[in-house]
Formats: sequence, structure tokens, C-alpha cells
Amino acid sequence: QVQLVESAGGLVQAGGSLRLSCAASGRTSSRYAMGWFRQAPGKEREIVCAITWSGDRTYCADSVKGRFTISRDNAKNTVYLQMNSLKPEDTAVYYCAARSTYYSSAYYRGHSDYEYWGQGTQVTVSS
Repeated sequence: QVQLVESAGGLVQAGGSLRLSCAASGRTSSRYAMGWFRQAPGKEREIVCAITWSGDRTYCADSVKGRFTISRDNAKNTVYLQMNSLKPEDTAVYYCAARSTYYSSAYYRGHSDYEYWGQGTQVTVSS
């Protein structure tokens, strides 16, 4: 079992930046690919960014590409989401997710691919 705890989100003005972190605890000796998802009111949960266990490959959705960056520090069992140039449409609850994987260079984009989820953190971007 793995427990995921996201850092606090917050209220940010459009054009601002925010960094989320997600700390993993528990059975962290296994390999885990990680992802960030978000869910806005009335919408389905969607992938934001994903990263391989080794950190050598990343994926970000077109809606955030060039503005958001995912990274990880395996020594600290932590994954980060750096969000720049935030827009009101980025307002959502952001979730960290993890899945065990044999492959060090595989990332996963579907929410059903993930086994473990954080509790979510609210990010609100004001115009």
C-alpha cells in the first residue's frame, strides 16, 4: 500500500504560478509511475501530466503543455507539478496518483491505470 499526500493548493491570480507536491509513504520500495489529474466541477477527471518511475519521460496534456512541468525526486519519494501562467480554466481539484510498474520508462495517462490516489487539493485561479 502507498499513501499519497498532496501539498495545499490555493488561490492564485491569472498569470501566476504555483507548485504542488505529492509525498508518497508506505511501500515506496517498489517502482511507481506517477501522474497528476484534475477535476473541475461538472467535468470528468482528466490527466494533467504523467512521469515515469525513472523520471526520464514525461507527458502533459495539450491544455497545459508549455505551462506545467512534472518532475520527481525518488530520494524524497515526492513528485512535483510546477504550474506557470495559470488560467481561470485551470481551476480544479488536483489529484496525485501512483501505480506500480515493472517498466522504469513507462508513463500512464488513464485514470483507471492508477492504483493509488491522494485526497486532492483545490487550485483556484482568479481572473
